[in-house]
Amino acid sequence: MRTLLYVTTFLGLIGLAFWAYRENYDTQAALDTVEDLQRDIGDARARLAILKAEWAYLNRPDRLRELALLNFPKLELLPMRAEQFGRVDQVSYPMFDPLVVSEPVDVTSAGAIE
Repeated sequence: MRTLLYVTTFLGLIGLAFWAYRENYDTQAALDTVEDLQRDIGDARARLAILKAEWAYLNRPDRLRELALLNFPKLELLPMRAEQFGRVDQVSYPMFDPLVVSEPVDVTSAGAIE
């Protein structure tokens, strides 16, 4: 009976060692994946910072003014002035007719067949 207990304990120990071995490798693989993802996120943030800097550089007011002057014959762009803006009460909104229900439909359960 003792030998059966010893063999069972030894097999259980081997099973636990195998489980721990596999868990260790699964954990290492997950950590490698997380490291790769963090590196990709860092690269994407760096690219985004560069793109934002390029966008700010390309949208400088003096550059846009020069482009507007250069393309004036084609686009006829003029600088914006304060008198070009209006007030909200000057905006004409479209008037909608109220919805007229000609044939009402009863949606309550009073007319339901039981």
